[in-house]
Amino acid sequence: MTNQPRTAETPLPESFEGIRIAPSILSADFGKLGAQIAEVMDAGARVIHFDVMDGQFVPPITIGPLVLAGIADQVHDAGGVVDVHLMIDNPDRQFEDFAKAGADAITFHEEATPHAHRCCHAIRELGCLAGVAINPGTPVEAVAELKGMADMVLAMTVNPGWGGQPFIETSPDKVRRLRSLVGEDTLIEVDGGIGTGTIGRMAEAGATLFVAGSAIFNAPDPAQAYADILAAA
Repeated sequence: MTNQPRTAETPLPESFEGIRIAPSILSADFGKLGAQIAEVMDAGARVIHFDVMDGQFVPPITIGPLVLAGIADQVHDAGGVVDVHLMIDNPDRQFEDFAKAGADAITFHEEATPHAHRCCHAIRELGCLAGVAINPGTPVEAVAELKGMADMVLAMTVNPGWGGQPFIETSPDKVRRLRSLVGEDTLIEVDGGIGTGTIGRMAEAGATLFVAGSAIFNAPDPAQAYADILAAA
């Protein structure tokens, strides 16, 4: 994470360019978190997805800035970036803490704040990529006014809150409409039910950043699972 504010003209970090699989540590074994991060990064992963839940916006409670600070150096030293996904109410109260802890991108939910434009600006001022997420039931038009302010849009392909849910089959059509709306310069990230059987359809629809949690970390060989999903894209 850089302390320099971002603008629409600031180039994307190389780790976010092209087709990228972002292993979600929500599904990792926290008893050996460092080793599991090293395993997927050795296999080629350069984006580590960091899911934050507050027990309010979604029922579960997960992890926060202290855990991020514990892994950020490892990820950065290996040439990677940390992609923080805030599934929380009042997300703007937490941006600075996550940026200081080592976030490279911070995504908040459009449904969690009436001030999405201001949130994007605040995240960019901290030097991070600004992302806005939309739930399955939220229309793509909800982010229409954020073009030029959001570096990425995350389309949830399951309902947020738990890993291992089945992929929502209407998601490719939604991503096609989203790509048409935001243009080619905005990253489209997808999260939920992503694996070898779904990633090809989502790549064809226009997504380039794919969050995969249980499909990687619940596999017998997470490194091979990562490679298989990337090949399927």
